[in-house]
Amino acid sequence: MVEPAKEGCSPVTLGISLHNFCEKLGEVTVHFHVMRLADGFFLWVGSTASLSSMAVAMCSRYDSIPVATCILGDASDTTSCSFAQRLVSQWNVSWGHLLLSSISLSASFLLCPLLASLGLLAKQDEGESRSSSTASALNNLSQAKKTKKQVFVSYNLPSTDANFALLVENRVKKEMEAFPEKF
Repeated sequence: MVEPAKEGCSPVTLGISLHNFCEKLGEVTVHFHVMRLADGFFLWVGSTASLSSMAVAMCSRYDSIPVATCILGDASDTTSCSFAQRLVSQWNVSWGHLLLSSISLSASFLLCPLLASLGLLAKQDEGESRSSSTASALNNLSQAKKTKKQVFVSYNLPSTDANFALLVENRVKKEMEAFPEKF
């Protein structure tokens, strides 16, 4: 939303965008609502209008597994928490590694000195190849991204079948790959 500009002021953008999609999975039409925020996103998944559970997950510099907690609903139902944790990992792979993983070896020769000057890449040892240096830079970039992003998930489907939850998760990941700017 953009507020009208006052004299001498520039417009202010709130940085929230919405994205909706749905899919028929088995016999159930599942609706997905994504709200992209400045430092993460909120994902609502359900077949009817309800908000029975919500969890948040984010990466921690102290552990390679994202931390998660239940904010709303039955804490013994870990579907939202585990889904949020996996999405944090997926999201960091999509955004953190996308740029450098597609760079050719010849391009890494140009990129490594730049990354080293920015402090994202340690000085290269004589025996170390530029491609392994680029891989370590990927890890550093990913870690920087991981400490700042949060994923909120509200999973509101009655089925507790693990195969069905996997179908839902795969559909979200497919959407993340098709429209990364929406997440």
